[in-house]
This record gives sequence, C-alpha cells and structure tokens, in this order.
Amino acid sequence: MFEDRPLSENFNATLETMSAKITFCGGAGSVTGANFLLDTGDEQLLIDCGTEEQEYTCDSVNFRPFAYDTGRIRALIVTHAHQDHIGRIPRLVREGFRGEIHSTAATKDLAAVMLDDALGVMRTESEEHGCSMLYEKHDIEQALSLWHVHEYHEPFALGSVSVDFLDAGHILGSALVRVTRSGRSIVFSGDLGNSPEPLLRDTESAVGATYVAIESVYGDRVHEAREMRRQELSRIVRETISAEGTLLIPSFSLERTQVLLYELHTLIESGELTKLRIYLDSPLAERVTEIFRRYSALFNDEARVRFESTDPFYFEGVSVAHTTEDSKAIHRERGAKIIIAGAGMSAGGRVRAHEKFYLGNRHCTLLFVGYQAPGTLGRRIQDGAKKVVIDGEYVRIHARIETLTGYSGHADRDQLLQFLEGIGEKLEQAFVVLGEPKASIFLAQRAHDFLGIDAVVPENGESFEISL
Repeated sequence: MFEDRPLSENFNATLETMSAKITFCGGAGSVTGANFLLDTGDEQLLIDCGTEEQEYTCDSVNFRPFAYDTGRIRALIVTHAHQDHIGRIPRLVREGFRGEIHSTAATKDLAAVMLDDALGVMRTESEEHGCSMLYEKHDIEQALSLWHVHEYHEPFALGSVSVDFLDAGHILGSALVRVTRSGRSIVFSGDLGNSPEPLLRDTESAVGATYVAIESVYGDRVHEAREMRRQELSRIVRETISAEGTLLIPSFSLERTQVLLYELHTLIESGELTKLRIYLDSPLAERVTEIFRRYSALFNDEARVRFESTDPFYFEGVSVAHTTEDSKAIHRERGAKIIIAGAGMSAGGRVRAHEKFYLGNRHCTLLFVGYQAPGTLGRRIQDGAKKVVIDGEYVRIHARIETLTGYSGHADRDQLLQFLEGIGEKLEQAFVVLGEPKASIFLAQRAHDFLGIDAVVPENGESFEISL
C-alpha cells in the first residue's frame, strides 16, 4: 500500500538500534491535513489527525478512508488545536480508534471548543448543501474521554519509547513532539511559531534530535520585519479610519484574534491610535479568549505583566457580537470601524456575511493576517480575484486588499532554517512537510545547500525506515 524509501547510506550501517517506520498519511504535499504514523516496532503511534482546509469542511477529501487500521493505533499525540491538526480526531474515534490521546492541557481545552464549533459549522453546511456529517457530538465526547494531558518537558512512556513536549510558540499550548528511544529521537514540529510573538514564549530548540519532520508553510518566503508589523497595522488602521471606512479582518478565532486585540490595545495605550470602534464578531473567538485567560501562565513575560493590571483582550471601544442579529446590526453602524470576524480563510464563519456586504465598497479594506490555503475563498481574494461567489451570490471586489504576513503564526523561511541549524550535528535527516510543494522543495534545497542537511520532501502515503 505504501512505498518505502530507504535512508541515506551514510548513517544506516553502524547503528545498533531498533528499526522504526514513519508514514506520511496526510500533510505531505499540502499545508493542511496533518497525519503522521510512527510504527516503533512494538506500537503504532499517530501524530496529529487534521482536516484539509477546503471551502467547506464537508468536502469529500475529509471523508477519505484512513490509511491504517484505526483499531491498532496505541496512541494519538496532538501538537496543537488548529483544525488541520485535530479536525478528524472525532472521525478517527468513529472509525474504531480506542487508544490514548496525549497533548498539553491547553491544547485539550482548546480542542474541545474547536471541535464543538466545527460540528455546528458542519450542521449548517449539511442543511445548506446536503453533505454528510464528518462526526457527531458523541464522537467528540468519546475522544475527550480518551485524552491525557502533560506539562512541557514531562516525559511519558508509550511502549518502548519516551515522549515529551517542547514549546512550539505557535499557538497557546502548541508543542513540538519528541519521541525518544535508545538515546535517539525524532521530533515532529507541528507548526513552529513566528517568534518573538506578542503573547507567547519563543519556540524552543530541538537540539540533539536525530530526525525531524518540519513544517514549511512559509518555506520559500520571509515575513515583514517583526519590528515593523505593529507599525504596518497602525498604518492600515489609520488610513481606513481617516477615510471613514471599514477595516474588515478575517481572523482565526484561535490565536490571531487574541494577538490582534492585544496589538490594537498596545497602539491605543501608546497614543499612536485614538480610541476605536472595534467589533469582535466570532462566538468561537470569545470562547477561546476565556481559555487564554485561564492559561496566561503560558504567556511571555511582557504579556503576563500586562495582564496583572489590565485586560488587553477586552477594553474600551471593543464590542462583542454575541448573536447573528448583533452581527447584522454592525452593518447599520455608520462611520469608521474595525470588524474582526471568523474565519481566518473565509471558509465558513460570520466573516463571509461581512465580505458580501463590504467587498463592493471602495472605502473598505480587507486585511489578511494569516496564511490563505489554496482552494479557500480567502486565497482567491488574496490572489486578486475581481469577482467571487459567496454563499451563492456573485460579489464584485472594489475594496482595498492588504496582507500582513508579520502576524502569521508560522515561522518563515529564515526562522525554519535557523531551527534546523539549531538542532546540531546529530541531525541525520529532515522530512519537510506541511507546505505547498514549491515551499517544501525550496526549504529542503536550502537546508541541503546551506546547512548540509539530508532533507527530503515526502509524498502522501510514502514511508521511510528510520533507526530509533
């Protein structure tokens, strides 16, 4: 079923360790759909089980059969709570998985909220488009009953291997997964953070790893200078507000929304911006923000100090649209305003209604602050479409379109190379995954040419023998 590719001969001959196999069941050749199978010889372990980002969650690609016997999987290890890493976990349970699930505590709490929200979106899609449900409520509950949580740097055993989590700095609770046996290890990066972040601690090093499976979303690109991102945000806000326009920001409810609120609060507190009318139109973001408050101990030092004296998520000028009627009422509010609405790629969520209303307005600015996956409405708009279909209606685009990659939660090309370099001389092979093919190939080539790393770009379904 799977093709095996042998390891490089330069490190395969002298090791007296056990053989293991890694299979890329999802997330190879694409940014989303993370799903990696590690067969240690005595146990089968999964790392992540996510959906592929499409226009609709009920897209047939997310109903494809799992490429393994779900009943034989000992454990699922989760790097973080974004849908493209957790979205098919209830489906996995539905298909017979009864093993353990492991993550940080924040990831479990966020996953519970994210999966529940996705269920509501799927029900709407099912009613409107007649598609099947990927999972139901009881599948989420079953998954949560199998879940175990761990602190960072707290090893736990799964058969003959030890697993521990390092801080990935990507979103709250995100982790690098390190699997170790006989002094050798493989690290699964999940998604690496764009450190330094306004809220989170920096990404930790995976120094000493033998193998690494590394993401490559921005493997061929460099973000704007981090010290400039706040100034660029301020510029876009001031230009839109001075024109008495609307700044519409499709934002991921998990992490990007909280970072944006934090940054806007900083700009207002410093006097760089005057007080603004800001509408938070995402019930999911509201639930997620409460979890952020509970886990403020995971923030960086500056953010923790700020939280001791103020709430930089909800401040004067911020209004929360709790209901659909609240959301519609925003359109009746005249004058300059900012709307932060889910979802980040305009795939579902309330932002689509705002896009239908505002995209034809020349005084509106649509600001992308996160990666837009191919096949999503956000990507089509970002790529320069002059007309799009939103929920069955044609919408002409006259609004100004802006992109700030500096607020991406992903490391860029140079940060990814620095992460690889920091692993050190013990690194024998890097598997470059979770990126568009051109980005993954570019990063692998750079890693080989500049760092001398044996870097390969797997294909979906491909397997590799490793010594672990």
